[in-house]
Order: sequence, then C-alpha cells, then structure tokens
Amino acid sequence: MSLNTFGHLFRVTTWGESHGPALGATVDGCPPGIEVTEAQLQHWLDMRKPGQNKYTTQRREADAVRILSGVFDGRTTGTPVQLMIENTDQRSKDYSEIAQKFRPGHADITYFQKYGLRDYRGGGRSSARETAARVAAGGLARAALTALIPGIDLRGYMVQMGPRKADRARFDDAQISANPFWCPDPQAAEEWAGYLDTLRKSGESVGAVIEVVARGVPAGLGAPVYGKLDTDLAAAMMSINAVKGVEIGDGMATAALTGTENADEITMGKDGPVYSSNHAGGILGGISSGQDIVVRFAVKPTSSILTPRKTITVQGENTEIVTKGRHDPCVGIRAVPVGEAMMACVLLDHLLLHRGQIGDAGGRIGDTDRS
Repeated sequence: MSLNTFGHLFRVTTWGESHGPALGATVDGCPPGIEVTEAQLQHWLDMRKPGQNKYTTQRREADAVRILSGVFDGRTTGTPVQLMIENTDQRSKDYSEIAQKFRPGHADITYFQKYGLRDYRGGGRSSARETAARVAAGGLARAALTALIPGIDLRGYMVQMGPRKADRARFDDAQISANPFWCPDPQAAEEWAGYLDTLRKSGESVGAVIEVVARGVPAGLGAPVYGKLDTDLAAAMMSINAVKGVEIGDGMATAALTGTENADEITMGKDGPVYSSNHAGGILGGISSGQDIVVRFAVKPTSSILTPRKTITVQGENTEIVTKGRHDPCVGIRAVPVGEAMMACVLLDHLLLHRGQIGDAGGRIGDTDRS
C-alpha cells in the first residue's frame, strides 16, 4: 500500500493498523529547536482518545504517545521525529463473524477489490484508529506554529449532528470544551445528547459536520494554481476516515449568492486591510488573506451498526450482516481534534514553503517604497 505520506516540506507518514501492536507517524521536515515533549503531544491525543464518555466507542486506549527520535533535551533536532502509540485494548474476536462479509458503506469491499485481501479486524488502515497518528503529528505541527507565528489559534467544533444544526446566534467559545460534542451552542449540545443516546441504544449511527478555524494566520501562504492552500486543506480533510465532503468559507452556499453578496469588501485599517465579511474563508486565489481560515467537513455515519443489512460474501454469495463490537454512534465527535491536527500540519507545511521561496519579499500594502 503506497501513498501513506502527505505534505511538501513538513511531511507526515502514518503507519500501523487498528488491531496491530502499535501505530504512529514519522514526521520529516520539522524545523530544529522547537520545544516539544510527550506531555504536550499527549494533551491533543487525550482529546481524541476513545472511551471517554458513553457517546464514543468503549474501546479503552490510553493513546500514550512516545517520541522515539528527532528530539533531544526537549527540542527538535531537525531530523525525522518518530512517534509511536501502542494498541492495548484490541478485541479482534469481535470481528470474526464478518471475516468473509463486506460491511455496506465501509471500505471493506474496495480494499479487497484493490489488494486482494483485507484486515477485517476493525478495518486495519481504514479504521478511524489511524487518526491517532495524525493527532500526534498535528501536536508537533502546533508546537512549531506557536514558535513561528506567536498568537496563532486553531479551533475545531461540531456545527451539525445528523439533521440538527447548532445556532450560530448562540455561539460561545467557552462551551466548546464544556460538552462531549465540542459544540459551541449549549442548547444544541443538550438536544444532541438525547438524540444520540436514542440512536446509540438502538445500535444506530449518525453523521456530523465539523468546522475548523485558524486565527492569526499571516497573509501570503499558498501558491497559485497547483499549490493552493485551500487545495491542500481540502485534500487533508478529505483524507480523514469517513469524510465525504469539504467546504472552504461559505463553500457550496456561494453558488446561491450574487457577486455583490459574495464579494468581501476591503477598506484600509490602522494595521492593514480590513474585510467587511469572510465568504472566502480567508483564502483568495489559493493564498491566505490574513483573515480567519474557515474549513468545514462532513463525516458520514459509522458503517458498523446493529441493524441487519444486505451484503455479499467474499465468495460472492448474498447474505445479511450485523456488526457487533465497540463502535462510535457518531464518529464526528472524535473527528474534531483530527481536523485541527490536519489544519496544523497543512499550515506549517505552507509556512515553511513560503519562507523558503519568498522569505521577506512579500508586498506591503501602504508601503510606497515596496508596492
């Protein structure tokens, strides 16, 4: 299986399977001298790990990350950073009954069609467990971004569960970490709790929409045509297990706007350009504008459910399947820190590309000597 690496200068390769002895990431291209510890990375992994409440899979994993290389005396050395997370609570027997069956809506069938075999124990590489490695790498990227862009802030949250949307009029940053759904609307979070509890008890699942915002990103990141910042952000979010759609800014809603409505008007402020709105999501022509970068992605319902579904066997026979074991009724809950991690990795990658190609040569609006 090839293509397990993403990034240009800040390159992340993830490895390992859901039910293997361990999984992790090899990160190449991290700048030297970045302060980072296992405890720092663990903070982000603790946000994602399973079994923290009744709304996520009850698989019990500490998700304890170890730094095996690339860090000396608490600082990165500039050499590859190897991150490892051991699996400790696998129950492969839970999947023995589906070893010869394909789960509808799951990558079981396409993995088999491509490779001629599949790891039915939790899905192997197609399992959401793979995202733990991304979160570890994202923690490293966050440390580097904080050192290189003081004041940068990345935050993700859930804005929709199934058909139920959060009300942006009730948006409260402080509520994001105060409920199990990373929801900024406390009323919606309360409603979602009852809704998901009913689905969970019936063995059903539901999808979600996650929004990730990066504040304090400088203008100039990204490149025209094939090196667009939004191109890499979309690819990064789309690569997350179970993601089926990505939007930048107003995304698909911009198709319903007129040019007058969609244009983010610009005036000159004390510290540079000021925009009247942010329909573009902080990216114009593939290059960051200095506004908040806004990305949303849709996560499909978990395929492993207790409701009997029609399927076929590896031998081509028609049958039914019921998936037992421990599964997320809404995998979107644990996708929030994953989306943040992917945003961090892409932003750091583009920051390093920008510094390498442009350095300090960018245009300064209002500076008549350099305009």
